[in-house]
Amino acid sequence: MRALLWVRVLNQVGAFALAFLAVVAGPRLVTPVLVVFGVAALASRWAGGVLLDRVPPRPLVVAGLTATGVALLALAAARTPGQILAATAATGLAFELYEPATSEFLARLAEGDRRRDAYALLGTALAAAGAVSGLLAAALLPFGVHRLLLADAATCLAAAAVAQAFLPRPPFAATARRRDRWRPPARLVRLTASATAYAFGYLAVLMFAPFVLLQRGAPAWLPGLVLAAAALLAPLTRRPLSGRPRTALLLSCVLAATMALVRDVPLTVAAYLAWAMTGSVLLGHWPALAADAAPAADRPRWFAFLGLSWGVAQPAVPGVVGLVAAAGGRTAAAPLAAAAAFLVAVSVDPRP
Repeated sequence: MRALLWVRVLNQVGAFALAFLAVVAGPRLVTPVLVVFGVAALASRWAGGVLLDRVPPRPLVVAGLTATGVALLALAAARTPGQILAATAATGLAFELYEPATSEFLARLAEGDRRRDAYALLGTALAAAGAVSGLLAAALLPFGVHRLLLADAATCLAAAAVAQAFLPRPPFAATARRRDRWRPPARLVRLTASATAYAFGYLAVLMFAPFVLLQRGAPAWLPGLVLAAAALLAPLTRRPLSGRPRTALLLSCVLAATMALVRDVPLTVAAYLAWAMTGSVLLGHWPALAADAAPAADRPRWFAFLGLSWGVAQPAVPGVVGLVAAAGGRTAAAPLAAAAAFLVAVSVDPRP
């Protein structure tokens, strides 16, 4: 468990690719780059689940992190539109390979209440690493966004080395391959629908928060500090809201709507920080439900199917936010879309 935490924390410290992909692309390429990345990441998550039926989790984690690091090096070196699109596709295809394997590791290492605690601990550790990531981004960004990609690649390769050296070997073995046609059960479909709605809302707030702050007059240095502060404060609400996902979703909806309605920077920052603290409770909620409900032999497929939620949500965010912006103003569009998505997540979220 400790080795897995170190692997994920190391990777998270340099997790700049998604947040700054639009900056790498530039105004002319931003839409195709985000769509290419989203579709590739969707395929990557599904491929990770399929491979987990055939390959033990440990080598899959190592291979996924190594491939991501190499792809990020290519993206950092890319200069022409063709190179940027190709490197973006490669990064997306590698980006999610290890996620189902990580979920399977946690599911095998813990059971029952310990499993929920393990997912919660992972979420807390990633939030803390996110604070370091925000500060590192603030320090490196003045030297160019490509420095961020190089740092991201370095942390991916370092995480792969730690995984190779310290993650458990057998008795972790590949799941026995089944020959019958598999269909996702109704509970998994509903679980994934709720997770997709939440992922959309989460990404809509996260991807557009710096834009919203800058459009409302925040100084250029403020968004990075706000992101770091949010990551540091996020674990504080974990205990009070633990075991109350519906309450956390409703609070997320209210706070996203608040971000849309207010106009001054201090209130926007306060609403964002409160949203981040509330959302930390939901980190690991859906994977924990899937791990508890899935038959052991089907867990890789459950995790792969559930993982489609983030792959579907990510490319959908820019288009939906653009439609909302056309109807109701640019700076309010993303948080308004997020608030609606959180309401949908509440309505379809299956009770544990």
